[in-house]
Amino acid sequence: MNWKTIQGWLTHLHPDKWSGALIILLIFLALGLLSSHLLKRAIRLVVARDRDHRLDRMSVGFLAKVASAFVWIMILMLYAHMIPALDRLATALLASVSVASVVFGLAAQSTLSNFVAGFSLIFYRPFRLGDKLKITAPGGVESGVVEDVSLGYTVLKTSDNRRVIMSNASISSTTMINLSAADQRTICVIPFSIDQDADIDAARALILQSAAQSKAIEEVLGCPVTGLGPATVDLSLRVRCATPDIAAEVYTDMLEAVKKRFAAAGMTVQSS
Repeated sequence: MNWKTIQGWLTHLHPDKWSGALIILLIFLALGLLSSHLLKRAIRLVVARDRDHRLDRMSVGFLAKVASAFVWIMILMLYAHMIPALDRLATALLASVSVASVVFGLAAQSTLSNFVAGFSLIFYRPFRLGDKLKITAPGGVESGVVEDVSLGYTVLKTSDNRRVIMSNASISSTTMINLSAADQRTICVIPFSIDQDADIDAARALILQSAAQSKAIEEVLGCPVTGLGPATVDLSLRVRCATPDIAAEVYTDMLEAVKKRFAAAGMTVQSS
């Protein structure tokens, strides 16, 4: 390739010509795609190495979107500065920047409020990715898992695989219940009745032995006498479980386990 050929190509790349402006635009688009790809790849590598989960996934995802948008804004600004026609247009717009800013602010008020609200969600962190929220939507109360927080909207995935999409400004100003942030531990009370002439201490020991063998019980709180009937003595086994669902399983399991242990010891027991 000789010098004249190179000069010919450089002539086509002159920003004053439409062909040169188009070629430069393609080059800038390629640079933008490459920069955005490298940025996302770098963020994925950082998240993959964070095996202790010290980084908040929602904050990382939101800031990645902000960084990607910033990259494209810079690409467009550099391109507009290189093309004389666009540069002159930008200079003319700056002469009326006060009017333009007011018009732009009014036109993009909701968009800007969603963008700023996204930063408030990241800063105050009322919820994280994967948290289950209960919110009031136009169709009624909805419960869903936080699936994504973009520059303008928050997406919740419901149990029936629907997507509830709310603007960041709306969800930051509404009252919500973070079901994942609440302490799910539950006290499970399992009542038993024994005969009046039965040995209370022996019955209590058998009940506590059954509870001690259950891996689903986090803590045994006690087994006091809670009532005296005409022919029975009422005992209540009180245990702490991780979640209400586990507590429901423990309730039925303890009824069966205590019944078998009492039967082996020659005692009778029934649930109150």
